[in-house]
Amino acid sequence: MAALGIFPPVMLPLIGVPVTAQSMGPMLAGAILGARRGALSILLFLALVAVGLPLLAAGRGGLGVFFGPTAGYLFGWVAAAFAVGALHEWGWNRLNVITSFVFCALGGIVVLYAIGIPWTAVNVGLPLTKTAIASAAFIPGDLVKAGLAAIIAVSVKRSYPIIQRTA
Repeated sequence: MAALGIFPPVMLPLIGVPVTAQSMGPMLAGAILGARRGALSILLFLALVAVGLPLLAAGRGGLGVFFGPTAGYLFGWVAAAFAVGALHEWGWNRLNVITSFVFCALGGIVVLYAIGIPWTAVNVGLPLTKTAIASAAFIPGDLVKAGLAAIIAVSVKRSYPIIQRTA
């Protein structure tokens, strides 16, 4: 997660939410470490951010980042990592790039947006539907991140499998 924060964020006009590489982190954490360890690794990362380490994109850190319009996505990272990990554990024996991509997209995009969009809507004072429509601009990039995470997860599974099948 910290390494993904090195890439500078790109701000989309009118939305105020940065496009960062860090949204791929929960996908990788869940897909490589599994549900429990993936979610715990994201919690540890957020704890380090909370104590002030500048680990987020653009060198942000501290408690203030947990109260802004993007904080819902930070909290959503934990649930997204857990969901991606649970799906990968469930489908471990038949895991390939396509199934991993679907799992990363479901957990890392759908779950993340389900938490991040309402937070942003409340924080910015926009209706939920308008916030969701504005957030749709991020979907193509997130799909690319899900694809990259799937390729990496399948490569790691082949060379060093950490996850054990649970279902």
